[in-house]
Amino acid sequence: MNLEFKQQLHQHCIQSLDDKIIDIKNSLNDIQNAANNDTKSTAGDKHETSRAMAHLEIEKLTKQLNENIKLKETLIKIDIDNSDSIKTGSLIKTNKGYFYLAISLGKLSFKNFEIYAMSPASPIGKLFLNKKEKETFSFNNTCYVIEQFF
Repeated sequence: MNLEFKQQLHQHCIQSLDDKIIDIKNSLNDIQNAANNDTKSTAGDKHETSRAMAHLEIEKLTKQLNENIKLKETLIKIDIDNSDSIKTGSLIKTNKGYFYLAISLGKLSFKNFEIYAMSPASPIGKLFLNKKEKETFSFNNTCYVIEQFF
């Protein structure tokens, strides 16, 4: 692993968020179109229930859309250049796996690696900050040894 790998991983995360944003926008359009095409039936309560459910789904999806847009904006601003110690934007190899300290995206499969993308504000993310190679820390009764970082 090197800086080029980390740059490609960073772009992969951005693309992943772009894909989620597109999917959410498509779902919003589908729901809105369905609601607009819904003709009022003789059973008015059924129509009103359908409209209310569509409205709730739109609210939920709009919230998800805004969260993903914010995550993407945060990710784009991250400086991924190497540093002397672990910081936001570091890719970390430990005895327990690989971690990308950027935003919370969970487990990613990238170029045959399983990498956990996590926020530096997360409980474990905070423990990684400012560490150097060969340093250790414990989280949930598990000892992590930092083998390398980029």
